[in-house]
Amino acid sequence: MDTTNTPPEQPVEPPIVNQPAPLEPTEPTEPSPKKEGFKGVISTLLLLLLAPALALLLTAFVFQSYEVDGPSMQTTLQNHDRLIVLKVPRTLARITHKDYIPNRGDVIVFNHPEGVNGGGDKQLIKRVIGLPGERVVVKDGQLTVYNQAHPDGFSPDKTMSYGKVITTTIGEVDLTVPAGEVFVSGDNRGNSLDSRYFGTVPASNIIGKLVLRVYPLGNAERF
Repeated sequence: MDTTNTPPEQPVEPPIVNQPAPLEPTEPTEPSPKKEGFKGVISTLLLLLLAPALALLLTAFVFQSYEVDGPSMQTTLQNHDRLIVLKVPRTLARITHKDYIPNRGDVIVFNHPEGVNGGGDKQLIKRVIGLPGERVVVKDGQLTVYNQAHPDGFSPDKTMSYGKVITTTIGEVDLTVPAGEVFVSGDNRGNSLDSRYFGTVPASNIIGKLVLRVYPLGNAERF
């Protein structure tokens, strides 16, 4: 019996599946030079606008630089000394609708009382001597303060550290400091226009108190 030779079956190859081609890395897209330039201009303009505004706010409400002009605070302060005056206490007092009354012995800058030698817009620097409700007497070269704690009077010039530069206080004064005001005087008692001549200073006229002398550098000092 004849037999038919059947060829062996060929192995079947699995179908080829098309794999997605690997993604090529893409470079980040750079912003166009035109857009970058516009942003830079805006940033510069904002900086130019904000910097002066910030400086004005600091000067109006926080601190301000002053230069001494005149001899009235010698020898504590000299002509052309550069000072930093703190305004924060005055600013807070105004926010709370209260009077800003510095401490005795503080050196303050204030607006010149109106009507004195036509100097209503001038600013002066003096030392606080008398507080609201106190009686201040200048007589025979001595300055004496009377208050509840010292009914017989005391001399701040003799009890406070600044007094070492005070020798004599000229003038004749006998007044009681009104509420919301202070009595001020220069340390150079022989050459100072102060409360002995124009009276007490309202708290509303006070700008701030001296905290630092920054120039001359060799005489830098905190107050």
